[in-house]
This record gives sequence, C-alpha cells and structure tokens, in this order.
Amino acid sequence: QVQLVESGGGLVQAGGSLRLSCSVSGTLVGAKSMAWYRQAPGKQREWVASIVNSDISNHADFVKGRFTVARLRFKNTLYLQMNSLKPEDTGAYYCNARFVAGPVGAYWGQGNQVTVSS
Repeated sequence: QVQLVESGGGLVQAGGSLRLSCSVSGTLVGAKSMAWYRQAPGKQREWVASIVNSDISNHADFVKGRFTVARLRFKNTLYLQMNSLKPEDTGAYYCNARFVAGPVGAYWGQGNQVTVSS
C-alpha cells in the first residue's frame, strides 16, 4: 500500500523559512511525477510546484523566486524549500505522487500545516 508522509511544517514569522519533506513508502517503483499542493481555509486546493522525472521542475507564479521544489534523484523523496514566507502562504500543504507503472495512480499525503504570522 502506497503511503506518503509529509513533515517539516509549523509556525513561522513572515519573512522566515521552512522546509517540507515528503517520503513515499509501500513501493520500490519510481513515481513519474511528484508535486506539492496547498489549501488555505475556505479555499480550493491549488498546485504549488512539481517535478517530472526527477529533473523537470515547475513552480506556480505566486511562489516563483521564493519556493524551490527538489527531489532526490531516483528516490521517491520530495522537498519544498520555502523562503520569504508571507501570511498568505498559510495553509495545509499536501504531497502528491503519480505513478504510471506498478501502483498506477495518484496518491496524496495527509497534509502538513504551515502557518505564517504577520
């Protein structure tokens, strides 16, 4: 059974930094892509950043220049380095992994809370 476990969230002041991590268990198959999403209270979940094939990364415009997504090569381990955090970055951050072989499908972590105080 594929499971995603996130860690690294917490409370930080505006302008501070946090690093999120996501590890996949239950399979030795490499994910085709891994991504971070977030959901603020009362809002829909939105895409933040993703990596395809361990080396093609993309970031949403609202985090470009502040957040960096990274993945250990050939590992199902994903990171999100978040710098210059703003109060509007507050929300639950979710890790997503998509497989096209083995356990085909998309899987989600349980969510990790990030709170940025002004």
